[in-house]
Amino acid sequence: MDFSSLVLMEKDKNTGLFIRELGSYKVNSGAVYITKMFCTENIVNVYFDTNKDVEEWEFSAIFDLFDDNIFTEKGFSIEMVEEEYNPTWLVKFEYIEDYSLMSNKINELCEAIDEAVNKAFTDIEGKESDYI
Repeated sequence: MDFSSLVLMEKDKNTGLFIRELGSYKVNSGAVYITKMFCTENIVNVYFDTNKDVEEWEFSAIFDLFDDNIFTEKGFSIEMVEEEYNPTWLVKFEYIEDYSLMSNKINELCEAIDEAVNKAFTDIEGKESDYI
């Protein structure tokens, strides 16, 4: 499924309930990997995965070969989320009040996600015997 926009909602830290919409942002193709996105206490939390089920060996290989530097070089904080069925990551960054700047930041993230996921799948090609 292709996305044309993502909506960023503010979430109450204590109750977990959504408080209000912070903005709707036109995005590029990398958004297809995003599974949830919200803002709590001025920190944007973006969860993304591989957008497809992976085999057990692929799960391990992707986590081993995933390039976090694609995100950290752009000022994003990234961590693995291990309790999910497919490889999943959480990216965090500060919310930007200026709509245009925030839109650019979200699109920069979408491009990084697209690059990193595609690179991971390319990097694991032919490595099945290393993980079985």
